[in-house]
Amino acid sequence: MSKLWGGRFTKPTNQLVEEYTASILFDKELAEEDVQGSLAHVAMLGKCGIIPEEDAATIANGLRSVLTRIRAGELAFHVGDEDIHMNIEKALIAEVGPVGGKLHTGRSRNDQVATDMHLYLRKRTVELTGLLLKLQEALLGQAEANLDTILPGYTHLQRAQPILLAHHLLAYVSMLERDISRFKDSYKRVNVLPLGAGALAGTTFPIDRHFVASELGFDGVYENSLDAVSDRDFIVEFLANASLVMAHLSRLSEELVLWSSTEFGFIELDDAFCTGSSIMPQKKNPDVPELVRGKTGRVYGNLVGLLTVLKSLPLAYNKDMQEDKEGMFDTVRTLEGALQLFAPMIDTMKVRKERMRQAVNQDFSNATDIADYLVTKGLPFRQAHEVIGRLVLYGIQHDKFLLDLTLEEFRSFSELFDKDIYTVLEPEHVVNARNVYGGTARVQVEAALTRAKKTASVTAEWIAAHEG
Repeated sequence: MSKLWGGRFTKPTNQLVEEYTASILFDKELAEEDVQGSLAHVAMLGKCGIIPEEDAATIANGLRSVLTRIRAGELAFHVGDEDIHMNIEKALIAEVGPVGGKLHTGRSRNDQVATDMHLYLRKRTVELTGLLLKLQEALLGQAEANLDTILPGYTHLQRAQPILLAHHLLAYVSMLERDISRFKDSYKRVNVLPLGAGALAGTTFPIDRHFVASELGFDGVYENSLDAVSDRDFIVEFLANASLVMAHLSRLSEELVLWSSTEFGFIELDDAFCTGSSIMPQKKNPDVPELVRGKTGRVYGNLVGLLTVLKSLPLAYNKDMQEDKEGMFDTVRTLEGALQLFAPMIDTMKVRKERMRQAVNQDFSNATDIADYLVTKGLPFRQAHEVIGRLVLYGIQHDKFLLDLTLEEFRSFSELFDKDIYTVLEPEHVVNARNVYGGTARVQVEAALTRAKKTASVTAEWIAAHEG
């Protein structure tokens, strides 16, 4: 069969050109969305009397048959047919005869492909939000189980102040909540219909764009036909959102890799999420977080790649825009794979509480509290800071931690010290002293956990309302 657009041409397309310009090898992933959009379009053509209703019914039945073949893996796609739209249209014509050629009335591949991608990303946005929620729930579960687990908090990867492990994990819950919020907000810009814009200027047929939007569950239609076929902001926004998710997963991955090392020994990842060495039998490697950390770069690359494609394009559609899909598909697969693994990996992670407590007991991370202690006794903070700096140096030189010092040793640095200093220095006291909103005190962490659960419940409701 000749090209569906071939009437104007006197020569066949060079085979190398066909292979170079064809997108079917990757845009076949849009097959279901393409049929979904076509079903709504042909329903509108029949309703508006643009084609006879019996023809619309025939085409709709043919599209459903083609969709069944697609889902069964029985429909062969051909490079010579260029893209998913023309492959499906040829399959339709083969199914129902020449009447299938009426399907394309009142539309262009330009607004058709844009519609397919809106449908695709709308579904994936909800699915990925659901996976983010599952990871949040896994972190919340570990946080609730570790409300009394204390570990060193770090700045510059140096021990800073003791914190609750639950507080640390809830920081990632907060990061993921921002990710969820961005996906939910971007959904509003994904859920807009471009179909009906034609190639760039609309169509001469009396179509009903709002009917199609309603059939497909879109909240509205693009106001401007040029913008409708040119806009890829919604994909850029998705890639940017995904990049931030991967940044957060990469940061968590780095901590899991560090914490599972012998040097830290704070956690142990389940065997199901680790691999071994072909030469060193003792090895247990945290390959999942390492690979997630590595794959972050490819998601960043997909974002930068699309921004670069779009930066100098004139209105409306240009062949350059074919490059909008592979990075989008790759990002969806990469992010989906990472999130599917991360939730059960966190859920099954073993926390080595004793090792964390040992680390807290063998450092100077309670030094700030001694400075605050002296401040409450009337010493200006800057002077207290200097006193404690010299006290810490003394401890280092004498191989003693602060709780190991005698009261006499404390008083040799300041007469303001009294025996209550030992209570102040206890890790539980250090943690619970930070009883401010958002702080690491147990009462504050419990309240934060309750708030996070309520927010997760709202997210679950949003997902349920937007699935399908």
